[in-house]
This record gives sequence, C-alpha cells and structure tokens, in this order.
Amino acid sequence: MDLRFQHIEYLIGLAAIPLVIALFWWVLRWKKKTVKKIGDEKLVHQLISSYSPQNFLFKFLLVAVSLAAIIAAAANLQQPGAMEQVQRKGVDIVVAMDVSKSMLADDIKPNRLERARQLVYKLMDQLPDDRIALVLFAGRAYMQMPLTTDHSAARMFVQQASPDVVPTQGTVITEALRMSNTAFNSKERKFKSIILITDGEDHDPGSVPLAQQMANDGVMINTIGIGSPDGAPIPDPATGDYKKDQAGNTVISKLNETELQQLAAATKGVYVRLTDIDAAVTAMKKQLGTIEQTSMDDSAFKNFKNYFPWFLGAALLLLVLEFFYPERKWKTA
Repeated sequence: MDLRFQHIEYLIGLAAIPLVIALFWWVLRWKKKTVKKIGDEKLVHQLISSYSPQNFLFKFLLVAVSLAAIIAAAANLQQPGAMEQVQRKGVDIVVAMDVSKSMLADDIKPNRLERARQLVYKLMDQLPDDRIALVLFAGRAYMQMPLTTDHSAARMFVQQASPDVVPTQGTVITEALRMSNTAFNSKERKFKSIILITDGEDHDPGSVPLAQQMANDGVMINTIGIGSPDGAPIPDPATGDYKKDQAGNTVISKLNETELQQLAAATKGVYVRLTDIDAAVTAMKKQLGTIEQTSMDDSAFKNFKNYFPWFLGAALLLLVLEFFYPERKWKTA
C-alpha cells in the first residue's frame, strides 16, 4: 500500500509527545510530594482510597494518543489512486500579493486589499490550465502556496491574506520577486510569469536590476498597481484612527507607478493600474497568452484517498472517552 503524508512537515508536532509524557511524570511526582506534605501518609491514602492511579494513567494515554491523532490528521495521510491521463497546456504563474497595512487604504473601494483579492479570484477563473503559486509580502516575503492547479485551495489562501500574516511591515518588492522566483523550475527558461500586485509605496532600488536578471532566466513580470497617485490615509485597526508619522501628521499612501512600470518593461511584461477588474484581467490574460505554453501532466489530476477524517474522528472519540472516564476506582457490587 503506497501511503504518504501530504504535509509531512506537520509531523514535527509529534515532538510534543515526549514533553507531554514528561509533564505527566512531573504531575505524578508532585502528587506524591503533596501527599507527604499533607500529613500522615497512611491516613491520606485512606482518605483518597477511591482514587485509581491506573485510571489516571489510562486517561493520560487517551489524551496522548488523541494528540498524536490530531497531528497525523493535520499531516493528512493519503493513498494515491489511479492517475488520469490528462494533458494540459499552461504557464507557471506566481501571484505576488502585497499585504502591507498601506493596502488597507480605501482610495479604491472597499479598500486596496479587498480589490486585490477580487482581482486574483477573477484571474484564477480565467486561467484554469495554469499552475498558480501565491507569495504574500510586506516587510518580508513568504511562499504561501507552491505551484498547483488546485485553484480552490489557492482561493482559500487568498481569502486569508491580510497584514496579520506578515508581521514585519514595509513593501519589499525585491524580496517578493526573489521568493517568487524560487517557485519556478530553474532548469526551464520559459513558461514562467510573476504577477505582482502592490501599491509599490516604498521605493525599492534593487527591484529593477533583479527583474533584469530574472528576464534573462525567462521570467516575465506583469505588474498591477493598486491605489491612486493622489493617495489615501491608512486606517489603523488597532486604534480605529489613521496611521500617523512621528510628527503626528496623517500618513498618506500613494501608488508608485514608476517602479511598477519599470519592472514590467524590464521583462517584456505589462503594467496595469487597477481601476476595472475585468479590464485588468483581460490585459493580464492577453499578455500571458504571448508566453509559450508547455504540455505537462500534473499530480493534481491524481485522485487521492485522504485519511485525515479517520484520525480526527478517532481523536474526538478518545477525548470524549477521556472526559467521561473517572479517576476513581470502579465500584464493585
């Protein structure tokens, strides 16, 4: 039986099991010391004669096994099924999405971030044969999802995108591009594009030279500007007021179109200011259509049997059993 874990990195959580065992051992020692401190040890044992160490141990084992089952569920044990012989032609696309706090500005209603989400949803609907990855960035960049044809999973990640997922603030376009480039097959010099969605608020002098290097590796960078050149104040969810600088002045976030235009031009891509989502998607799709497409099989077309519901069900059953299982000795007639 060919079994594998989909998210093997979550199995590191099993390292918590020895810590739980150590905690259990500490509790046992604490109980013994407490009994001695209370008074006469024989008398104390008589008073707690209904307590069952065996039942307490069994309850602990139920909790430990349920914890292991929850971790295994998160890792999602899978059994590969039959491979459907499906050929597709497409391009590998990394959507690099700005989630800095400046994206909360509402010069585009309801705000820049929500409009960016709507744009990505529409893009994915129009690019069914392309593999898509997602990079979120602000003061740092993170690979949120590797290249996949599972656009429904991609939509979930986009929906959760917010400034909270990247605690370091800023707009590091260079790092976002570098992180995006890691998603591609370095041996291929075509079929690759980055769609950079940002207000480009912070000027990043290293971004254009990097884009030129990436163009030599066959990467096309298409940029989408979110916001307006006139700018708008940035709401601060923590205070309910607008963000202010050290002098107490309200910070105005403005769209930096120049840098985004330079990035697109350096890689024979296109720059679009987002005013109409349908028009922006049409422009992106047209530009991506100029990239040579590749025929490939994709593991996303392989059916997998997922076992995580069994692990979750077992964990829930064990926890319910532990809740009702008594620490007292069973009464005998």
